[in-house]
Amino acid sequence: MAGTVEQKLAAQGVVLPEPRAAMANYVGFVRTGNLLFVSGQVCANAEGKLTAKGKLGAGVTIEQGYAAAQSCGVNLLAQIKAALGDLDKVVRVVRLGGFINSVPDFLEGPKVMNGASDLMVAAFGDKGRHARTTVGVASLPSDAAVEVDGVFEVS
Repeated sequence: MAGTVEQKLAAQGVVLPEPRAAMANYVGFVRTGNLLFVSGQVCANAEGKLTAKGKLGAGVTIEQGYAAAQSCGVNLLAQIKAALGDLDKVVRVVRLGGFINSVPDFLEGPKVMNGASDLMVAAFGDKGRHARTTVGVASLPSDAAVEVDGVFEVS
């Protein structure tokens, strides 16, 4: 056996923070049947500080954006753990949606979103491969560089 999802993450130095509270009138996740919808998670660390602030293509590099998307993925996983109590109850990562705070002519959003996608594959293996949308946006809450939401099939 390859180990639990959390053991795989720990081996890569990933520790799940406490999930962030909703910033407005919504909840962090909703489960309906065997689907778990996780609200958009910004690129904040365990202390709540943004890991990247500002726009891709104007001060934030692709590498910084990739790391920011990865931290969004960690926050998604924290919400999943809060919802299910165990990341091993994820049957499949169905879809990720990425919002990249960027200048209008920034065309590398997919490279940024790979930070979250690569984390899901590292955590869940083939079950982590997912459909995905990446969209450049004019702004995000608190001037976060990246926000990612997700849909997960769960048991």
